[in-house]
Amino acid sequence: MNNNNRIQNLLDIMAQLRDPETGCPWDLEQDFSTIAPYTIEEAYEVADAIQHGQMDELKDELGDLLFQVVFHARMAAEIDAFEFGDIVAAVCDKMIRRHPHVFADGAVGDAAEQTEAWEHAKAKEREARGAQSLLDDVPRGMAELQRAVKLQKRAARVGFDWGSPEPVLDKFTEEALEIREAMESGNIEEMEDEVGDLLFVVANLARQLKIDPAKALRRANAKFELRFRAVEDAAGSREALDSMDLDEMETLWQQVKLHHAKNHGKENA
Repeated sequence: MNNNNRIQNLLDIMAQLRDPETGCPWDLEQDFSTIAPYTIEEAYEVADAIQHGQMDELKDELGDLLFQVVFHARMAAEIDAFEFGDIVAAVCDKMIRRHPHVFADGAVGDAAEQTEAWEHAKAKEREARGAQSLLDDVPRGMAELQRAVKLQKRAARVGFDWGSPEPVLDKFTEEALEIREAMESGNIEEMEDEVGDLLFVVANLARQLKIDPAKALRRANAKFELRFRAVEDAAGSREALDSMDLDEMETLWQQVKLHHAKNHGKENA
């Protein structure tokens, strides 16, 4: 079966699942808003498979993500909004339009210049759609950490940016002190505001260092999970862990940390 036939087979399966008379009751109940969380979840599962270097799993997860696109396309076709072929045509047009150095007579020197040209093309498209602000089409459905970086990048395009990590670190210290002041006041909303400001600064620091904050947080989560599981193993049982005070658990934590540092290198300490 060639690729065209495989894609058509997938579209046919989706149509059958949404058939009003013989389709799947669960699939028939869904709409764009109920499917959107699954689309986001599948994208994260793709990223997880990539992080772990699992190619077979990546193939499956990409299939699940593709199915999400097909699901949305089917629902759109049912209300005569657009079809799967329109999605393909739109992205083909967009890729050709944004890569004139490949498909036309444009030229770029390196990847950095291409990124600049890409952003310029996107800016022109936003203007053509009547955007009033640089921030107009930053998706509100993005994970907030990535959205913070996106907002910062847009503002940086007109020079609203520190431009280096050092002043961001100073701002981090300032925000941390403001959290302490908010804690002393006991005002929950004030504390929430200040913690949000601190997280926004952390996202900015990661951007200045050319680090993906979501990836960095995934590494931190994985590190914590690995070490806490080791602490559980060292304790011997859940009952033993429950009976320990914080100092005893901290002792085990430091032992685990030292063990991992010796076996995996300082970068994982």
